[in-house]
Amino acid sequence: MTSTSPRREPIRVGVVGLSASGGWAATAHVPALAGLDGYELRALSAGSAESARAAGEKYAVPLAFGSAEELARSDEVDLVVVTVKVPHHLELTRPALEAGKMVFSEWPLGADLAQAEELADLAQRKDVLTAVGLQARSAPPLRYLRDLVSDGYVGRVLSTSMLGSGGIGGATYDDDHAYVLDVTSGATLLTIPFGHSVDALTMVLGEFREVSALIENLRPEVTHVTSRAVAAKSAEDQIAVTGVLESGAVAAMHFRGGTSRATAFHWEINGTEGDLVVKADLAQWWYGGTRLYGARGEEGALTELPVPARYQRSLTRWTERSAEPACGVAHEYALLRDQATGSLAPDEDGVPDFRHAVPRHAMLERVREAARAGRRVTLAEHGA
Repeated sequence: MTSTSPRREPIRVGVVGLSASGGWAATAHVPALAGLDGYELRALSAGSAESARAAGEKYAVPLAFGSAEELARSDEVDLVVVTVKVPHHLELTRPALEAGKMVFSEWPLGADLAQAEELADLAQRKDVLTAVGLQARSAPPLRYLRDLVSDGYVGRVLSTSMLGSGGIGGATYDDDHAYVLDVTSGATLLTIPFGHSVDALTMVLGEFREVSALIENLRPEVTHVTSRAVAAKSAEDQIAVTGVLESGAVAAMHFRGGTSRATAFHWEINGTEGDLVVKADLAQWWYGGTRLYGARGEEGALTELPVPARYQRSLTRWTERSAEPACGVAHEYALLRDQATGSLAPDEDGVPDFRHAVPRHAMLERVREAARAGRRVTLAEHGA
């Protein structure tokens, strides 16, 4: 969704959900904005005027509002960034769209497909530029990987396999993540770790044509990390998806709740002429720090494939900070800035927007449907 009129720089940002006690906004969005030209962190909102003032003082943000509605109405905000928990995305994103502001929402866009569709439809009616936080698509290693595949590094892709740990969905939980125990929260192993990962896979290799799935909750009770209180969990902790891509390649994805002592993340792409591998040491691999390896032709062993400098675009200061959670977010902000100001290169993709989020939500619902039905689902028949 591209607004018809380019924005000026700096783009004045208001963050919904920036807290003095930390969180994802403080960990990723604030450093990302600070490490980029073309943005000014101008405002924030929190659950109360008092907590907003505390956050404003901590992060030196000039304007602090006690509600997302107040922030959205401010003439000093061009871009509203929504970084709250998924169940609140709809209610806190809607005011910004109604005000005609650009919006960057964290992923998932909504707690379910219907909420995502509502926000995407509203953004389209208001003709505003939007972004959704599927930052792996903006990361230099993934863009380079996509080009390697499209340029024939592995020849014809025959298969791909991805193994990951979810971080969430393990044997324990803390206060900040108690809400993800409920499958209806919209923040689950399927929507977040699997959602980020399948979006990256399809960016590189194309969409799924059909899928089969197993989704299980093998830990229906989990333990609080400090109090040791036992809580019920309805969200899944094991996901195994197999399918066929539109290209005809076979794909297999397995995501496990919690962490593994063996493998945090491993992704292979195997073709008629070679192999490519993506590795990461962090379960939340889409934050950054991914490494590429490859071999083709007569090469007998994988070697690391450094990402060419051109994929860094103008963000050279992030080259040595690629393992930071803010790195992928910074690259997405850079693309959003270039879209907003009309300076995006003609051959360069923009950010994933609300319109992109809807079919991704639809796909995840089809995966869950396939697991419930115990049969293969053809995605095109369901609009995914």
